[in-house]
Amino acid sequence: MINVKLLEYTPDPERVVTMGARLCYSARGAEELAESLTDEEIDRMIKMLTEMGHASVFEHVSFTFGIEGISRVLTHQLVRHRIASFSQQSQRYVAAHDFLYVTPPTIEANPEAKAKYDELMKHIRSAYDEFVEAGIPKEDARYILTNATETKIVVTMNARSLMHFFNLRCCYRAQWEIREMAKLMLAEVKKVAPRLFKNAGASCVNTGRCPEGKMTCGHFAEMIKLREI
Repeated sequence: MINVKLLEYTPDPERVVTMGARLCYSARGAEELAESLTDEEIDRMIKMLTEMGHASVFEHVSFTFGIEGISRVLTHQLVRHRIASFSQQSQRYVAAHDFLYVTPPTIEANPEAKAKYDELMKHIRSAYDEFVEAGIPKEDARYILTNATETKIVVTMNARSLMHFFNLRCCYRAQWEIREMAKLMLAEVKKVAPRLFKNAGASCVNTGRCPEGKMTCGHFAEMIKLREI
C-alpha cells in the first residue's frame, strides 16, 4: 500500500509566493511586503498568477515527501522529473532478504496469475539469500531483484515542478501506480496550500481541455468535475 507523507514544506507558502510576485512591482522590500499582505491580497494574487501563467514565483516554495510502499517500476518513472531532489533506499547497502513487493491490480484479480507471481517472488528471495550466503556482495546480488521490489524514497520539488508533475501523473493515461501516488501527494499539499494547488491535477483539470488529442483517455468530462471539488 502506498504511503505518502508531507515531511516538510516552506512555511506559509502562499504568502511567500505572493510576496515574490508583489516584489517585482513594488519599491518596498520583501520583509515589509510579507508583513503587510492580507489574506484577500494573497487570494487575489495567486488567482491572477495562475490565470496568467506567471509560474516562476511558484519556484520559491518547496515540499518534501516521504514515500513508502512503492515499486522500483514507479521510481524509474519518478526520477525522470528532473527539477527535483531524490534520496532512495539503497539496494547496495540495505539487505533485501524477505523483500516486500508490489502486485499490480490486474495480477491480484487473476488467481492463477497471482499464484505464479507470488511463487516467482519466492524463488527470487531464495536465490538472493543463497547468493549473499555464498559471499556475493549485496551490490551484486541485487541484480536478480525484480522491478516489483518495494522501495522508499524522499522527494523534494518546488511548487512549479509539482504542478507539472500533477499535470502528467494525475492523468488517466499515466501508469496506475504513479497516478495513485500523485493523487496522494496532491492531497497532502492541498492541506497546507489549498489556494496554490486549487486547480492542480491532470492537464485537463488544470486548463479545462485535454491535450492528448486522439490519445485521450475518454474520461475528460469526469476529470473536469474535479475542478469543482
